[in-house]
Amino acid sequence: MLVLSAAEKLMQTTVRLECLLQNGKTSTGTGFFFSFEVDENASIPLIVTNKHVINGSTRGTFVLTKRDDAGEPVVGSYEHIQLDNFESLWLKHPDPNVDLAVFPMAPLLNGAEQAGKKFFFLPLGETLIPTSEVLSGLGGIEDITMIGYPNGIWDIRNNMPIVRRGITATNPKHDYNGLPIFVIDCACFPGSSGSPVLIFNQGGYMDANGNLNLGGTRVILLGVLFAGPQHVAEGEVQTIDVPLQQLSISLSKIPNNLGFVVKAQKLHDFRAQLLARA
Repeated sequence: MLVLSAAEKLMQTTVRLECLLQNGKTSTGTGFFFSFEVDENASIPLIVTNKHVINGSTRGTFVLTKRDDAGEPVVGSYEHIQLDNFESLWLKHPDPNVDLAVFPMAPLLNGAEQAGKKFFFLPLGETLIPTSEVLSGLGGIEDITMIGYPNGIWDIRNNMPIVRRGITATNPKHDYNGLPIFVIDCACFPGSSGSPVLIFNQGGYMDANGNLNLGGTRVILLGVLFAGPQHVAEGEVQTIDVPLQQLSISLSKIPNNLGFVVKAQKLHDFRAQLLARA
């Protein structure tokens, strides 16, 4: 029986998204699996990403790992799920300041089951979204883990994401500039949009009062990366190889290793609408 560590489980929570845009170009982004519990026997499985990842997309592709009859992942065996009218399949957050969208997975999973296909994924849940009490126990500076597909990069052989580490650059207890976001100090690149930003401590952590908590694993879903400020420097036109396509550029965009993260609490806003549709 395959036993996954806590870290290995987190690496099964994301999905690579590839979109065909109306202008004929392709783009990549990150989504992650999430679920709302309806009752003890039912849940609503979702994929979460940003609105801007799927805006203008006519076709989208998920890459899902297969699972065996024992319910375990078949690492290296996966399938590309291609869907037309991709943007219309997502439910977008109504607040223009909240760059979140969710994809209800039930129709896709039901269709796959009828075709005899089974996929492995581990959704993050509501219990990982920090309450006010949990937030009050956080220090102003916390180590964070971000999982996704920067510049579309991934372990194509094993269908695995890229993991990055950083710290909170602003206190997640507060709304940055009055918006439901906070800032992280982490290498953030195109393709990372939609990545879950987590606190992931193994073996111990220190709380806001300086108390050292030893043992166990702490996982908190702080939010979802949606943007990162970049400096722009003029330069000569060059053709550079980047994942998925070649681009002729005249401007160099230099990331300053900061990222903007929409707070995970805004995921709660989808619950009522999804329950009404269920």
